[in-house]
Amino acid sequence: MNKPLFGLLAAGLLSGAALAQSSMPVMELTTGFHRIEAEVAANDQNRQVGLMNRKSMPQQHGMLFVFAQNNTHCMWMRNTLLPLSVAFVDADGYIINIEDMQPQTEDNHCARKPARYALEMNLGWFAQRGIKPGSKLNGIDKAPRPQ
Repeated sequence: MNKPLFGLLAAGLLSGAALAQSSMPVMELTTGFHRIEAEVAANDQNRQVGLMNRKSMPQQHGMLFVFAQNNTHCMWMRNTLLPLSVAFVDADGYIINIEDMQPQTEDNHCARKPARYALEMNLGWFAQRGIKPGSKLNGIDKAPRPQ
């Protein structure tokens, strides 16, 4: 295969991966005076891929994972290049606990009580804004139903 053709094929595959990630719905959430633009991972495929392979994420952006059932869900960072903080959130929108996660690790970070959602943001985003367990995440009731 010649190099220009291989380059075009590789670019096409990368564009397809970016399109697949950006095809997730985006919704607005707030907590206090802080606004979040969250991609919503509401199906198995999107929850499995999450923020893998991304090299950056704007400060006010994140990813909301919507689970079908309340449970002590766990997150990990396989193939995830960004350091992230994850807030586990109950069905009413209250943050249960927040965990910091390091890139490309398989350590489990779990909800301390049954959670319906998990919100991943850049590492330290919650702490820098004084957002703690017990804080309310508004707009979460408009999240798509899990599939």
